[in-house]
Amino acid sequence: MRKTMLINDGWRFTKEGQTQAVTLPHTWNALDGQDGGNDYYRGVCRYEREIRPEELSGEVNVLEIDGANHTARVYLDDALLTTHEGGYSAFRVEIPRPGTLAVEVDNRDSDRVYPQKADFTFYGGLYRDVKLISVPREHFELLKDGTPGIQVTPLVDLEKKQATVTVRTWHNGETVDITVHGETKTVQREAVFTIENVHLWDGTNDPYLYTATAQLPSGDAVSVRFGCRVFEFDPQKGFRLNGRSYPLRGVSRHQDKKGKGNALLYADHAADMDIIREIGANTVRLAHYQHAQAFYDLCDENGIVVWAEIPYITLHMPNGRGNTLSQMQELITQCYNHPSIAVWGLSNEITAASAVNEALLENHRALNDLCHRLDPTRKTTMANVFMLEIDSPILQIPDVNSYNLYYGWYLGELEQTDEFFDEYHAKYPDRVIGFSEYGADANPAFHSAHPEKGEYSEEYQCLYHEHMLRMIEARPYLWATHVWNLFDFAADGRDEGGKHGENQKGLVTFDRQTRKDAFYLYKAAWNRTEPFVHLCGSRYVNRCEEETEIKVYSNRSEVSLYADGVLIGTQSGTAVFRFRLPLTGEHQIEARAGACRDTMVIRRVAAPDESYIFNKAAASVTNWFDAEEIDPACFSILDTLGEIRQHPQAGPIVEAMMAKGASERGDVADAVKDNPVLQRMMGRMTMVSLLKQSGADEQSIQRLNRILQGIRK
Repeated sequence: MRKTMLINDGWRFTKEGQTQAVTLPHTWNALDGQDGGNDYYRGVCRYEREIRPEELSGEVNVLEIDGANHTARVYLDDALLTTHEGGYSAFRVEIPRPGTLAVEVDNRDSDRVYPQKADFTFYGGLYRDVKLISVPREHFELLKDGTPGIQVTPLVDLEKKQATVTVRTWHNGETVDITVHGETKTVQREAVFTIENVHLWDGTNDPYLYTATAQLPSGDAVSVRFGCRVFEFDPQKGFRLNGRSYPLRGVSRHQDKKGKGNALLYADHAADMDIIREIGANTVRLAHYQHAQAFYDLCDENGIVVWAEIPYITLHMPNGRGNTLSQMQELITQCYNHPSIAVWGLSNEITAASAVNEALLENHRALNDLCHRLDPTRKTTMANVFMLEIDSPILQIPDVNSYNLYYGWYLGELEQTDEFFDEYHAKYPDRVIGFSEYGADANPAFHSAHPEKGEYSEEYQCLYHEHMLRMIEARPYLWATHVWNLFDFAADGRDEGGKHGENQKGLVTFDRQTRKDAFYLYKAAWNRTEPFVHLCGSRYVNRCEEETEIKVYSNRSEVSLYADGVLIGTQSGTAVFRFRLPLTGEHQIEARAGACRDTMVIRRVAAPDESYIFNKAAASVTNWFDAEEIDPACFSILDTLGEIRQHPQAGPIVEAMMAKGASERGDVADAVKDNPVLQRMMGRMTMVSLLKQSGADEQSIQRLNRILQGIRK
């Protein structure tokens, strides 16, 4: 009989000569990987534990490590047993006897183990469970690529309401008993079953799961759940589930949390899934690596369609080709049976810091071929960086594609997202395209009556996502869309928006305690089962305008607004409801939608509340600009960079100013200068937008405007 025992306790952890007792899961970067400065500890640390004789109860005993980031070396009494490169997949090694078990974990820079350059923290540690698996001499395969020893492939005929289920096993015995849906077959390695009147795995509507069990004469047994479903991708109609249109609309997720790093417990994974279900998403992109098996299980159980990928990201490393292949092989081997997984992701934004050359293309072809060889039933995809030209040959490698676009946040205007997809779809109507990342950072402390990009306000994040939601709904051919990100996450190199070491594009804060207003926009659009009404701006209490906008998100079709108990108005609509309210003092605001209620307090103040403003220099520019007289017959900072560049007098002035700024920006400026897509994008932006986003001060902007106002168009 098989026995699996958690061995998460009794470990001694040594870092730089200092030893302490720890319980797994554990990371040594739970705090310094989240505090900014890009100085979190990256090195080699050691975990030790005694393996006692009574813990080795089988004829064969195998250690399973579910995650060690990013390289691990396993020793028994100082004898090296195995080395594993890849921080997100499980691996196993046989333990031949009792003794002192040691695991050296290494998250230092490497030229061959991915990831090494990305916008998230590479936590070091034994951050998932560690187990001992004891089995008889005759047992299912355990060592190769972390295999479960059993693989289930259901093929569904929708017209016949029938599924043909092929079960393959790997073991060292002669025969095996395989059971599916009450039927048992004795075979050598593989059995095929037919399920009549098949109960489909039908997304969030009905994520029904079957179980396949295999047992050897020795008593060793394995079982796995599976689902019977049909995934299809149509270049005009988008994603289809079980023969019907099923637009995939959802979020992305990193596997970390404030104060814990990536050392999450099952309760943390389950709480994240509850929030995914609350927002009403039906898909999740698990970025940018293999996540815990517990989370794939939760996706199976909740009907969440998954994009699974490896951490081949940002920078192609010539010595890393083998590691991309081994990480993909482990991802597919370990996750094959999860019915929730629809696509295997080859890479993410790999051309951000890498040229599209033959080496890069060959690596992707090899990955694509490996995916199809290991799993002919699923499609491959890529998340492409927004500056990648749409005619790049790399887009022809995966089965379907998606783009990460940040128009309206990093560069460009919101409408350029619409233009991008319209251009792509018109040029390549037979290609399947999706929207794999989009988002805008927001700190719940910052607010604005006139929201603009770059100010990190909740109000701009709302405007951004309102636009993107409209854009998406108007383009049903998008096979999947994934908000970046559901949760704020650690990126220790960041220091912006009033936070150190965090990417704040999440719809929920890093500690999961605060749902930002934009969270409720998507809940209003996607969650049709839980009636609610939400008042935006409840943290924006002090307002200095004479009349203010009160915005309400709700999944009900009619919303009424009350101020101090008096009905202000009732509106019918979808998701977003806007009201105008005169401000005369302190007001109690209430929104009602059927039986749903939400309340907040706002008050009129004499001057803007400085605590709500992140970029005070940009705010002063806005105040000055509103009052400035602009002669429309002359150039001004209201004109686009492209318009100004075309003028023989104004163009050189702006070019000289931009060259000076570029000399202070280093590699970032070089990437913009040499990229035609980014140049076109910048050409459509107004000078004031570019200058404010670059952090230019009020005096510099005023000076440029005065110069431009002296040049007639």
